[in-house]
Amino acid sequence: MAAQDVVLISGGAAGIGRTIAAAFLETGAAVHVFDTSPEHIEKFLAGHPSATATRANISDPDAVDTVFAELRNHYGRLDVLVNNAGVAGPTAPVEDTPIDAWAECIDVDLNGFFYVTRRAVPLLKEHPGSSIINIASTAALHGYPLRSAYAASKWAQIGLTKTWAMELGPHGIRVNAISPGSVEGERIDAVIERDATMRGLTVDEVRDVYLRQTSMRTFISADDVANMAVFLASDGAAHVSGQVIAVDGYTEGLSNWLDK
Repeated sequence: MAAQDVVLISGGAAGIGRTIAAAFLETGAAVHVFDTSPEHIEKFLAGHPSATATRANISDPDAVDTVFAELRNHYGRLDVLVNNAGVAGPTAPVEDTPIDAWAECIDVDLNGFFYVTRRAVPLLKEHPGSSIINIASTAALHGYPLRSAYAASKWAQIGLTKTWAMELGPHGIRVNAISPGSVEGERIDAVIERDATMRGLTVDEVRDVYLRQTSMRTFISADDVANMAVFLASDGAAHVSGQVIAVDGYTEGLSNWLDK
């Protein structure tokens, strides 16, 4: 990617998205993020004053339209889209999964993913060599007990990644997905805590199981994901498209490990 390239990142003001945004800024790219939290946006812009931001929820098509209006106003172009925003969804057996929690997860992690991409593609087509990078999950590579909504949305994201790579390849647009494993931070801590409560185990017991499901016996860092995103947008990945790249220390499975 070139220093003048413009990068749009959903959920880019906190967590993995913030780290990805910082990594692209370090390359000299122009970065626009959008996020639902004004506090996160304020903190992000204070630390990265050269970036721009919009408060918006990806599950609202009108809000997504506003993001692209502001993007055009600021930069007039788009070279890289990073679909990062998402929610963890409910932790529950399928029969106990609340319908509203299911709907929220699908609305954000799948519908929002679609709303953003459909608006980004016309801009990306103006610049052959542009790229879409979808932040999926190792939940898109395995079954994931107690996480039906999240697994469904992430498997769908992989299907869309491969479909869009086929559609957009003739226009010189590459589409890839990164499937992170468990990323150190508040989000995975919350997931583990909910899992422990659901199973009647301690947080340490559940965390140990998560670690043992990975060959390298470690969680990854947000920097690991950000480094892969920057690579996939670079000239070094000029002919990499339609791929799902796990950054996870090799997750062997997300099995029903409670069955002992």
